[in-house]
Amino acid sequence: MLTRLDALPDGFLDTPARELHKLLPGPTLIHLPGRRSPELFVSVLLHGNEDVGLVAIQQVLKAHAGRELPRAMSLFIGNVSAAREGLRRLDQQPDYNRVWPGTVAHAGTPEAGVMQQVHQIMIERGLFASIDIHNNTGLNPHYSVVSQLDAATLHLAMLLTRTVVWFRGPEGSQTAAFAPHCPSVAVECGKPGYPANEAAAARFIEACLHLAAFPEHGVRESDIDLYHTVALVKVAPKVDFGFGTPELPLNFAPQLDHLNFVELDAGASFAQTELPRPLEARDEQGQDVTDTFFCTHDGQLQLKRPSMPAMLTLDTKVVRQDCLCYLMDRVPFELVQQGPRS
Repeated sequence: MLTRLDALPDGFLDTPARELHKLLPGPTLIHLPGRRSPELFVSVLLHGNEDVGLVAIQQVLKAHAGRELPRAMSLFIGNVSAAREGLRRLDQQPDYNRVWPGTVAHAGTPEAGVMQQVHQIMIERGLFASIDIHNNTGLNPHYSVVSQLDAATLHLAMLLTRTVVWFRGPEGSQTAAFAPHCPSVAVECGKPGYPANEAAAARFIEACLHLAAFPEHGVRESDIDLYHTVALVKVAPKVDFGFGTPELPLNFAPQLDHLNFVELDAGASFAQTELPRPLEARDEQGQDVTDTFFCTHDGQLQLKRPSMPAMLTLDTKVVRQDCLCYLMDRVPFELVQQGPRS
């Protein structure tokens, strides 16, 4: 199921995500030489409707055409079949960012076997850093996601932005799988189809390729906005919902995604509903924390305590396939590990 190449296929640099199936039969790992080693690992299109990473890597490789890359790079192109349809994943597929080593829900699937193979190959080759490039479906600023708080990982994350989210679940993400082996981050680069988002992702890749070594100094609190994901929020499976749809039992505001990265007070309204428990919220250990965060009062679904949402989306299919949002708190800076990676 995994295709492995030592050069770019002809036409790759000009092929959009929906057409990649004409060049690649499925998940593909491409090794490209460079002046420095060990390698930078880059994954794109783990979600087929998020093409910012593909466009960015094409821009970077075009800029280096005819000359050696500053650092060796291995490029993994993920869900080619979902990209053909412009979907996050096909209905019969698991999420390609939930099947990496460490997954529990998808252990033993063919997709998990592919990611285990990619992971093993890259560990054996040696790694400088790992970056996984994504879009959002909702209105979000650019931000980086990390699963460790060491200085090297945070320096890598801050090559994109000062906004960093510490996220330790769910199992099976690419970022978490590589974090024990090298600085590892996922970057969220806004909605797909916007040249400014693609340019930002390309600058980030360039910065990673040109980085000779990670700074020895720690991260200063004044240079970073650091948040911790405390809850994953989903709509309960049997609840009908919409955005700006008062006829449905759960009616979210039509501009709900404008609340992303806004610090909300207790009592902030998420939706109109009479349902007592239309959402399900779980912490990083998978424990049900719905009643800690939400209540229904006077026809309004409200926050019970201050929190900051991220990745709120208005795409009902994505809500069903993934989630409604995450909730975050600020991280006490004393949790940052300022010394060498453990």
